[in-house]
Amino acid sequence: MRSIYDVDVILLLATMLAGKRRPAELPGIVAAAELVQGLQGTLPAAAKLRAAFSRLATNGLVCAAEGGFALTAAAQQIVAGASRKASNAERLAGIREKLAGYAPTDGHADIVVPDEQWNAAIAEHRASAAAAGKNLLVPKPRTDDDERKKRPGPGLRQRKPLPPRRRKD
Repeated sequence: MRSIYDVDVILLLATMLAGKRRPAELPGIVAAAELVQGLQGTLPAAAKLRAAFSRLATNGLVCAAEGGFALTAAAQQIVAGASRKASNAERLAGIREKLAGYAPTDGHADIVVPDEQWNAAIAEHRASAAAAGKNLLVPKPRTDDDERKKRPGPGLRQRKPLPPRRRKD
């Protein structure tokens, strides 16, 4: 690819996260993009998402499949090398380097997703995040370390204290 934008890398990783078991839908991609960025409530504009998605499709990294979107084999190879133990910033940097070395082949169809669909997906994601239900793509808040120390380990129960020793007189 010639020019690599941050949105391209974020969208590629988000499509991979949202489309693990089945082709990803737009609200899932939007939720995964927010998770990848690590900042709650910060999403790129719909125009930037549309342009990045179009760039990824014309370079042969994203394709339409079964009512959703999936990564092509070339994109899966680019994303697969990223370490799972690394932070999101490190993963994005590694994917960016691999995208810089990627040489696209010609003849890939452009996928045009209108801004209205991106705006609807963003609105749906924000509505689901505000709802009381569970959103599995949003990271769980960490518990305090003090609370963790008070609990006994797994499989351990609180034992009855031993009786006091008898004195030998």
